[in-house]
Amino acid sequence: MSMADSAQGIILKAIGGLCYTETAEGVFECKVRGIFRQKNISPCAGDKVILTEFSGNTALVSEVLPRKNSLIRPPLANLDNIVFVISTCEPAPNLTLLDKFLAIANFKKINSIIAVTKLDLMKNAELADIYRNSGAELLEIDYDLPGSYMKIYNMTEGKITAFTGNTGVGKSTLLNHIDSSLGLKTGEISKKLGRGRHTTRNVELHRLLNGGYIADTPGFSTFETQRYDIILKEELAGCFPEFYEFEGKCRFQDCSHTKEKGCAVLDAVKRGIIPRSRHNSYLEMYEDARQIKEWEVRRNDV
Repeated sequence: MSMADSAQGIILKAIGGLCYTETAEGVFECKVRGIFRQKNISPCAGDKVILTEFSGNTALVSEVLPRKNSLIRPPLANLDNIVFVISTCEPAPNLTLLDKFLAIANFKKINSIIAVTKLDLMKNAELADIYRNSGAELLEIDYDLPGSYMKIYNMTEGKITAFTGNTGVGKSTLLNHIDSSLGLKTGEISKKLGRGRHTTRNVELHRLLNGGYIADTPGFSTFETQRYDIILKEELAGCFPEFYEFEGKCRFQDCSHTKEKGCAVLDAVKRGIIPRSRHNSYLEMYEDARQIKEWEVRRNDV
């Protein structure tokens, strides 16, 4: 390429002021224009960018194209899917944390999949019941039934998908079944997908055989959801799809669905229509949102 040429690419990894960007011509090590820092833009994995000033295998990120969404930590942009890998046991799932991350995904308009592993150790009826109307698709992963995990592979085609889950839930096994080219050893996903010392700061995209990209992200039990984004208390009910059918049916128009008389949501919880654990998570998030100061509110979408 000549110095005058430009090309569009996708950032696979951003580390130490450099971005490794994939284009139709290959992967380039790129510096970033200083003006981005002035505009408080930090290019990250998943960003679609314009490269200029090519020289060998290096280039300059001259423009970051508009994002459809982004996460603060781990830094990721333009996500289509998030796969939450949880196990029926060993370790037992932390449903409160899962609910918080599902709310973030709904808020960001990112498609959510709950992949439940270790079905051979414990039945999954309770989880299926709790998340039936959560807006997330719950898939039971049975490695004797390829359709149970290949559905996830099909959903990643041409998309950017983040996988998250705590140590021991079987994430590496799931990813190996989805795409054997990853060649992950059980328990060694960190080494292959770049989760070393820089767990919280660096995320790397890896291309699948179907043209999609996956990002392995840190176990979500170790992070505060506020690091992903801030949801105001007025916006929170819209992040719980189970509440949708009761919208506008409360006695008070500004009902918070926490303790008011005549609240249709509370009535639905009492009648077992909305799972109590989901509403408890909403209450906890609502209380957190009540504590947010105006100066803390910062949207990170470009």
